[in-house]
Amino acid sequence: MKRILFIIILFFSITACFGQYTLKKAERLYDEMAYIDAAEAYEAYLKAGHKPKRQTMLHIADTYYYTNSYRDAERWYEKYDVSKLDAVRFNRYIQVMRATERYEKADAQMRSHLAKDAEALQRFDRSKKYLDSINVVISPYTVTNLKSNSKQADFGTAFYKDSIVYSSAKDMANLGGKVYVRNKQPYLDLYIAGRDAENGAFLGETKFMPKAKTRYHNAGIVFTPDWQTVYYSTNTVKKHDRLKSDNKGTNNIRIVKGTVTEGGIINTSELPFNSIGYSVGHPALSADGKWLYFTSDMPGGYGETDLYRVTVDDEGKYGKPENLGPEINTVGKEMFPFINGNTLYFASDGHYGMGGLDIFECRILPDTGFNEPKNLGAPVNSNLDDFAYIISTDNSYGYFSSNRKKGKGDDDIYYFTKKKEDCHHTITGVVTDANSKQPIAEATVTVKDESGNIIAQAVTDSKGNYKTGNISCSYYIVMEAAKPEHTTDSKNITTPDGPSSVVKVDFELSQFDDLVEKKGDSEKIKINPIYFDFDKYNITPQAATELDKVVYVLNNFPDVTIKIASHTDSRGNDDYNNVLSGNRAKATRDYIVQQGIAPNRIISVTGYGEAQLINKCSNGVVCTEEEHLRNRRSEFIIVTK
Repeated sequence: MKRILFIIILFFSITACFGQYTLKKAERLYDEMAYIDAAEAYEAYLKAGHKPKRQTMLHIADTYYYTNSYRDAERWYEKYDVSKLDAVRFNRYIQVMRATERYEKADAQMRSHLAKDAEALQRFDRSKKYLDSINVVISPYTVTNLKSNSKQADFGTAFYKDSIVYSSAKDMANLGGKVYVRNKQPYLDLYIAGRDAENGAFLGETKFMPKAKTRYHNAGIVFTPDWQTVYYSTNTVKKHDRLKSDNKGTNNIRIVKGTVTEGGIINTSELPFNSIGYSVGHPALSADGKWLYFTSDMPGGYGETDLYRVTVDDEGKYGKPENLGPEINTVGKEMFPFINGNTLYFASDGHYGMGGLDIFECRILPDTGFNEPKNLGAPVNSNLDDFAYIISTDNSYGYFSSNRKKGKGDDDIYYFTKKKEDCHHTITGVVTDANSKQPIAEATVTVKDESGNIIAQAVTDSKGNYKTGNISCSYYIVMEAAKPEHTTDSKNITTPDGPSSVVKVDFELSQFDDLVEKKGDSEKIKINPIYFDFDKYNITPQAATELDKVVYVLNNFPDVTIKIASHTDSRGNDDYNNVLSGNRAKATRDYIVQQGIAPNRIISVTGYGEAQLINKCSNGVVCTEEEHLRNRRSEFIIVTK
């Protein structure tokens, strides 16, 4: 009995020791980012019946995420407890559901996650609505997988004169067959090929300037507009081309600059913002070469990797790296920037997308900001990773990379053509009453071109809504809302340059009766009293503000004519006050005419002196200055309408 008990104890001791050894091996491989081997070690640990601790559960989920075992990753994130995931891992959890095309579950989880952030929830719903809308229309893109793709990773194209430079792991002899531990493939190298103008195929592929590069990863390349200078991404190395890692054993990526010659790349140098402690890669340049964009996980960013840029002056000196900000960067990964004109393209798994990395575009604004990124939709994007998008300057063709289903290998390069879009906008909005804020039915909304030609017209429904269609993109238009017995409201806009969308333009109108006041059979334009300084008749700023209201009524109701009545207080003799009030009436008339109102619409201009006081302050009555001020006024009486 004792012998049997000893054997049982010994068995469990050996099992426990083996389990601890397997777990340590798995955790070491995880830290080394050898995720394929780490997954095997974790699975051996789990098959032995061990129950992982909380941190190990996260590592198991991450390992499945990195090795594209999305269902397993989802299961382990949920075992850990989704509500307790940090922002980065919650984003990965969302991505693994999108990668398996279970969008409804992913969206429900995301809405629950954003429930307390109204602004973020609105942005989420806006992005989803936009992506849904473009995925149900005919896409301008036609996408083709290149025949030259290998079974290994091929990605990251760049234009170089009439050729294409790209990255590939197809050289199985590179480094004597040594592979990159993360994906068990050879290290990336750069290749150059001609381009078939008919179908985008690569012609005559050879290695690109092999003597200038490291023996490890060489990828992510861009050329200056004059083709004289090149920027590309490599592993950080030291003397004798050996890897140089940080204190944690991580080998980070850097950007190298060089001069292009017929014989190769010379005068290579690292950029000043490279660091042993973080990666800097995926360089891209603005059309004028004055801005260098790149990807980095440097401290202070918004997520796993962010997009940055620096200025490049005429002497080749660099400014301080600046983060592109929360409009572009998220808690996830933003990578692979590309600039075409004033448009920034990039890949992201943090913005709302179809799964994995999706390709987005946004406008670079004149004030150095960016508008909201837009998902390019299918067929450019898929439920897996889509990235490294480049497009010709005329927006007619280009390349991107993807590990989508039915490819030839790991990452493949895809060629696309893009039709010029038949771009038209729908304009919609609501017309409301400026006073009551209630909708106005049966108001007419007219759209005119720059020459005044009517190009569209609509009438509001019972809720004040209107809609006009087929308004061209990048088109200057003048819009006007009008209704009888109401003012008009005009808006001048230039429609967005695309893609086709719905543009919202609202209007406010005022009823004629809200702009006048009635006393018996008399009607006056409703304004605050126009007060004049004592013994003066010049138009004060306060008077100008009120007279603009008179001009507004006359402009909006062309049949209205008025007479002007001006008054003084009782101080001074009667003759003097008659002259003073006459001058005040003429001053108001002159101001109105100067604003473009025809003189014949002012029927009479009369100064009444102190003959029509509106309070007790007649001759000999003691009054305050404020009481006298009330009598120094002008009135605008409606004659016809």
